[in-house]
Amino acid sequence: MDTSLRGIDAAALDGWFQDNIADVHAPLRFELIAGGHSNLTYRVDEAGGRKFALRRPPLGFKPRHGAHDVVREYRILAALKDSAVPVPVAEALCTDSSIIGASFYVTRWVEGYILDRPSHVEAVLADSGARRRAAFSLVDTLAELHRCEVDAVGLGDLGQRDNYLERQLIRLGQVWETTKTRELPIIDSLHKELLARCPPQRYTGIVHSDYRFGNVMLGAAGDVAAVLDWELCALGDVTVDVAYLLTNWDLPEDPWPDVWMQPAPTRAGGFPSRHEILARYAEKTGFDLQAIDYYCAFCYWRIAVLAEGIKRRYETGVIAQHTDLDALDRRVRNRAAMAERYLKAA
Repeated sequence: MDTSLRGIDAAALDGWFQDNIADVHAPLRFELIAGGHSNLTYRVDEAGGRKFALRRPPLGFKPRHGAHDVVREYRILAALKDSAVPVPVAEALCTDSSIIGASFYVTRWVEGYILDRPSHVEAVLADSGARRRAAFSLVDTLAELHRCEVDAVGLGDLGQRDNYLERQLIRLGQVWETTKTRELPIIDSLHKELLARCPPQRYTGIVHSDYRFGNVMLGAAGDVAAVLDWELCALGDVTVDVAYLLTNWDLPEDPWPDVWMQPAPTRAGGFPSRHEILARYAEKTGFDLQAIDYYCAFCYWRIAVLAEGIKRRYETGVIAQHTDLDALDRRVRNRAAMAERYLKAA
């Protein structure tokens, strides 16, 4: 492990940990676990054998409300600590940027594994029974999140909760206008139709906004041990989370391209169908999901808009590495086509 990682000041953190977390013994050792354009996550090992996770904004990030707000993320974890939703145990928050150059928070380390590609599924979930158990645990955990009483857990003032879809459509429309690399009429026509057909918000609660296998930790038995990556969390229409999970549920027999740049773990096969996932969620919540095709259309359109932003960053050199720009273009068009398909079904 490296004690001189970028974004980490080992000497300053030795002192901070001992002042803010009980029974911590220096020296500490750090390892970068997750990086990139999202918040950075480091594993922290202390001399006494305990493990923690430290989470901070990306390097060079300028604090502002919204994206990469680790203070807000810590608040969510702390609020859900005693709920039925498994989350890493929040230990301490630091808003003093003199320690490592940014705010950060620390949680207890959660042992387990993350499924983010088919090869990981083959390695840790040997048969369809194990895969189905993991899938249903994923759905059951989402149902628990959506059934949380927002005000009861202390998150009632996390943000505006009404008209979630309409607000998302307006904001993402603005994102498209500022990031598009060429005119793509299908994005504009879908935007207009999605706004016109926006269903009323029936179920309001905590929306994770990026809920999938890649953002949960599974325990040894294949059950969800902790839900991770809360930086996009909001209050609003929880059905969006269900649709987003379905749009990431690519199966071996699906003829369309992968939703993101690498295959979804469910491409390994042996997982429940989308219909089974939907039925399980409805059983656990009692929610009416008749409008789910509209929500899936919205999620595919949203992915197309975000994928265009990634394409622009590659083309303008913000992401300074080689990639297949034609593939990025196809990904935007393919996701827009999927949105159109679901909107017609709706």
